[in-house]
Amino acid sequence: MEKKTDPKTPSTYACLFHPKSIVVIGAGNNILKPGGRVFYNILENGYTGDLWAVNPKTEDVQGRPTFKSIQDLPGPPDLAIVAIPSGAVLPAMQALADKGTGAVIVLTSGFGEKNAQGKALEKEMLALGKASGMDIIGPNCSGFMTRSYKGKFAGILPDRPGRAVDIISGSGATVDYIMEVADRRGLSFGIAVNLGNSIQYGVEDLIAMYDQHYGPEDGKVLMVYLEAVRKPALLLRHARSLVEKGCTVIAVKSGNTPDGSRAAASHTGAMANRDTAVQALMDKAGIIRVSSRADMIDTACAAIACRGRLPRAAKVCVLTDAGGPGVMMSDEISRQGLSMARFSPSTLSCLERILPPEAAFANPIDCGASRDEHTIQDIIALMGQEEKGNVDAIAVIIGNSLLTDNAPIYEAIGRAMKESPIPVVPVFSSLTTAGDLITRFIDSGAVFFQDEVSLAKAMARLRSRSGPEEQDQQLSGYDRAAAASVLAGKQGILSAKDVHQLLKAAGFRPVPQTLIKDRAQASAALKDQAFPVAVKVLGPLHKTDAGGVRLNVPGPAEALAAFDDMMAIDGAQGVLVQPMVTGTEMILGISREEGFGHLAMFGLGGIFTEALKDVSFGLTPLTPTESMDMVQGIKGVSVLSGLRGQKGVSLEAAADCLRRLSRLATDFPQIKEMDINPLKGSGEALFAVDARIILD
Repeated sequence: MEKKTDPKTPSTYACLFHPKSIVVIGAGNNILKPGGRVFYNILENGYTGDLWAVNPKTEDVQGRPTFKSIQDLPGPPDLAIVAIPSGAVLPAMQALADKGTGAVIVLTSGFGEKNAQGKALEKEMLALGKASGMDIIGPNCSGFMTRSYKGKFAGILPDRPGRAVDIISGSGATVDYIMEVADRRGLSFGIAVNLGNSIQYGVEDLIAMYDQHYGPEDGKVLMVYLEAVRKPALLLRHARSLVEKGCTVIAVKSGNTPDGSRAAASHTGAMANRDTAVQALMDKAGIIRVSSRADMIDTACAAIACRGRLPRAAKVCVLTDAGGPGVMMSDEISRQGLSMARFSPSTLSCLERILPPEAAFANPIDCGASRDEHTIQDIIALMGQEEKGNVDAIAVIIGNSLLTDNAPIYEAIGRAMKESPIPVVPVFSSLTTAGDLITRFIDSGAVFFQDEVSLAKAMARLRSRSGPEEQDQQLSGYDRAAAASVLAGKQGILSAKDVHQLLKAAGFRPVPQTLIKDRAQASAALKDQAFPVAVKVLGPLHKTDAGGVRLNVPGPAEALAAFDDMMAIDGAQGVLVQPMVTGTEMILGISREEGFGHLAMFGLGGIFTEALKDVSFGLTPLTPTESMDMVQGIKGVSVLSGLRGQKGVSLEAAADCLRRLSRLATDFPQIKEMDINPLKGSGEALFAVDARIILD
């Protein structure tokens, strides 16, 4: 990332985020134009470095040093912000490069987003920057806001205390839309950058730069908006690094509509797509992916109030002054897989003394409309003293009954948010009658929710996923050398014999099978076969669709008839005869997604796999926890556990099979697609009944 190696030359990060000198090309006195507005915003919002204006038409721009040309500047600027017509941009950039400028932010639009001619100009711009070592942001962006300067020409410039949230976006308008709403929820911003057409630096590059320089002064929450993932490995590495440093990363990835059917020979390949890969990458990185600006803001508010992520099995205390909202939040907590905390007998006794006789205190705690600041602060203090370790967060739902003064109640909640050992998250529903008090509350640096159900959903998103975990180094029975021998020199669709050998090498339990290619061989082979059996055609990839699967074939005559029928199928090369396996059917698969690596898939198997689509995906290599998350992540996990007296499947054994599949993908990247469908059995005895493998 940091290409500037001369110790006397400011780094790309320093030029963009903490420049010691800024020049605005096209600065003016009209603050209703981009050049005038961006200059004004930098000037009036605390920038302490050298600020210069270049404008050949005026002697004085807003009382600051003004120059007729770039050549007249007193020295090379760390950062240039360009706000001039598109036809003049390239000559200005050449002059900036000649001057030794560190980085350029091009606000001007009318380039690649417009037409092919604009694309060509962008290529020239990029070549100029690379040749001179001058870094380029944009074009077609609204600017940067950092902890050193506010170089944006459009939208809000939030100035709340705390600067708890940073945002990196591929869209300038989206930044402003998010911050406009987030500001009224109490969120404070330190960094807000957007990249426009991203001819040199994309969102992933800025996340990497941000991670490399991340420190205590940076946001505890990073919001990300992107419309494409162009550098998956870079995003994974640096987002994961930020999460490990304690930063909560929340992302919206738009542009997720299907781009047509995929040409794939496996179930996994057919059901995987680019967005599946993006989701798997974000899961692996620890990014919280949301689908809307509203969800992003809610999740950020919850992360700030909850001081980061919540435990997987988070337990919540709900304190309310009205029964209905408390019940609605309790219901949503249950739906989201969180739980309502159960209080100790001593806590219940103390609550009984604090609350009036008519109050409910089992959880949710309904303190009634006559509550005051003393009630609220006493209950929160009690939770901190008696229930720390049992309660992970306290939701406080407060309306405005007009029977008491809400001001001291809000002040008590604000203090508790800072002082309580258990995070406190407020829900204020009276936006009309208590609007002024809520404004005063957020001006103090606190956040709030407007709706208790939205809070429960946001808390659920904050549950921690698996943390940093070493990849499995030992898998009993996994023989890499034997697997390599099977795959050596192979291409295309792997033969049934090779599939069987590869499964054995990887430590799976393949079902014993007999390969029959002609009728004479069939009669001899079936003579000593134990029945019932399964008979499957060899050749066609989708056997069931071709009529090439017969199950529970009772005897030799029926098996021979099945052989005759299947050899008449187009592309038939023989049949496989296998003993019947009973139990639950699952599907395991891997599919390579360009740029991302291999996606692993797990779900309920058999002929309904693609119809039901009850599957989970993960990005290989899988850790033990990720594998178990995939197994437990399907809706039909209760089927695996056993229903109505049926023997279930060992979830640990299923996860072990996923890790073996993941290891094959990691060790042998030439595997393009692979399905085991079904993996079938009960308990720990799981058999790879049928499999297909496609190599490059």
